[in-house]
Amino acid sequence: MSENIIDVCHLGKSFGTHEVLSDIDFSVRSGDVTTIIGSSGSGKSTLLRCINLLETPSSGNILFHGRDISESGFSVTSYRAKVGMVFQNFNLFSNMTVLQNCVVGQVKVLKKSKAEAEETAKFYLEKVGMLPYVNARPKQLSGGQKQRVAIARALAMEPEVLLFDEPTSALDPQMVGEVLAVMRQLANEGLTMIVVTHEMAFARDVSSHVVFMKDGVICEEGTPEDIFVNPKKDETKDFLARFIN
Repeated sequence: MSENIIDVCHLGKSFGTHEVLSDIDFSVRSGDVTTIIGSSGSGKSTLLRCINLLETPSSGNILFHGRDISESGFSVTSYRAKVGMVFQNFNLFSNMTVLQNCVVGQVKVLKKSKAEAEETAKFYLEKVGMLPYVNARPKQLSGGQKQRVAIARALAMEPEVLLFDEPTSALDPQMVGEVLAVMRQLANEGLTMIVVTHEMAFARDVSSHVVFMKDGVICEEGTPEDIFVNPKKDETKDFLARFIN
């Protein structure tokens, strides 16, 4: 058995003749905060969607606790409960209240009772500062509030790993901080996270591992110090120069 939670091995993804990812290799251990940075179109979100099986990899393997997630008999539903995802555009159910959004997955997938699911939901809504809004509908919330509910909903499934796909990119600038504050808190509490982000300060300060992608490949990876202080590749230096200057 692997001591890593997730191993991405020689992963490739093509849409028709267009190769989006090529030979992607990295591992995630318990408690890691792995940030994936790079320009738009570099394949970051596609990589995350492959890890969560929203896209089917064209080649290579993804291992979860050493087991290939593409093998016959592997339960994708159970896997997605353990490897949760927070989307750029929240993906809340508009016809449900905040509380119902955080309960439905627990009841349907984890087979919890409604009372137990509500207790868990309220615990995580309080953690992200959204408990006063349990009866609100998504349309009554700001973007930052919706994203905090989406994070609470993912946490309520009590996943081993949480994937974040550019969780602040659809937000107004003043709302970015409130979502990043929640994510920093989760990182400090030891939640294993893989985060696709354009927030370089967050990547620098919170990550244990940084992956820089360009044109569908991993150009450079390492600790935040390796990438932000001592980048080796010219492509990495050029990319970071836009944020640091």
